[in-house]
Amino acid sequence: MTGWIIAGLLAILTMGALLWLGRAPRPTWELLGAAVLFGIAGYAWQGSPGLAGSPRFVKDEPAEFDEEIASQRRALGERFGKAGQWLVLSDGLGRQGKTQEAANVLVAAVRQDPKDPNLWLGLGNALVAHGEGVLSPSAEFAFRKAMAIDPAGFAAPYFYGLALAQSGQLDGARKIWAPLAARLPEGSKLRTELEQNLSMIDQRVGGS
Repeated sequence: MTGWIIAGLLAILTMGALLWLGRAPRPTWELLGAAVLFGIAGYAWQGSPGLAGSPRFVKDEPAEFDEEIASQRRALGERFGKAGQWLVLSDGLGRQGKTQEAANVLVAAVRQDPKDPNLWLGLGNALVAHGEGVLSPSAEFAFRKAMAIDPAGFAAPYFYGLALAQSGQLDGARKIWAPLAARLPEGSKLRTELEQNLSMIDQRVGGS
């Protein structure tokens, strides 16, 4: 209904402007009126005047870079050298909200050095960040690739389980984290954290 009111007001204003401001001669009034009515008819045919307005807002803010993820990744064994240089570049792009570019950098990196687990792990995290926390098949492949290259490592299963948990796949996270916690030293910070996470998962799954 609002669309019709706006269209009617615009028609009246247009006609008034043509007659008084434009000083259109009287013989042309009927022709001008017909033109305005023709415009309204076109609006009724092509538009949707009966629909309520529904404004849309475009999200133009870049995704927030997760500094905690980056620092945890480095603490869990990320090496310096060539892999570290790629990861620093990817993190820099991620901080600017350029998540696609951050992932693309690491795609290029794993093509150059496909046997580096740190690069595959970084790629998995970058793809999760690009998906705004959603674990995509490509991110899952990257995590599993890192685990296959370095089966004794802690970082890849930790972050893979974290991505699974954040995506709501609690059973999957438990299957990854439980064996990881079992092979960590008693009383270590990471094992304590994982045991707490596993306990929360059990409570969530048991209570559902």
